[in-house]
Formats: sequence, structure tokens, C-alpha cells
Amino acid sequence: MEIFFDVISWVFLVSGSFFCLTGALGLLRFPEFFSRIHAASLTDTLGAGLILVGLMFQAGWSLALPKLVLILVFSLLAGTTASHAMAKAALKSGLQPLETKSTEKKAQPDQPGELSSKP
Repeated sequence: MEIFFDVISWVFLVSGSFFCLTGALGLLRFPEFFSRIHAASLTDTLGAGLILVGLMFQAGWSLALPKLVLILVFSLLAGTTASHAMAKAALKSGLQPLETKSTEKKAQPDQPGELSSKP
């Protein structure tokens, strides 16, 4: 049974490390603030959360388990709240999200010769 918990623990630890690495890569590669804050939020919430769950399996029923649970709860609450507050502050200060090609097409006026939806 101990081997089973070790395997489950390592699955959580490796997958959490993968999300932390991909989030760090996203922080470096994404083009704008809102995409980068999404990558940071993913790293903070999912990556650290999975690592903490893996550590909980490693700790077993010891005094470390409630401490890890409290760290996980605080991390989930604080990380998502901080990401939301930063995105809202950026929007309020005038920073606009990067427009994608699909939203640019919708914003263009009707082409001549096409049926217009305006009366």
C-alpha cells in the first residue's frame, strides 16, 4: 500500500511541476499582460496546488498534513484573488487586451456589396 501512495504522490508532483514549467514558459512567451497574468495564475493555482497535494500524500497522517491543507487553501484563495485584482486594475488604468483576428473581423464595417444588418 505504501508503494501505491508513493506512485500517486509522484504523479501529482510531476504533473504539478509540468504546470509550473509551462506557466513559466508562458510568462516569457505570451505577448501581452493579460495572457501573462493567465499563465501566472495557472502556475500559482494548478501547479502549486498539485505539488501540495503530492506532498500531502508523502506526509501521510502526520502533523504536516493540516499545515499543507492550510497552505493549499490560502494559496488557492490568495492567488486567484490577486490575479483578478491585477487584471481589474490594469483594465481600470486603460490597458486593453490584445485583439484577436476574430474580434477584428467583427469590428470592421460591412463590406460594400454585402447585405448590411443595419436598417
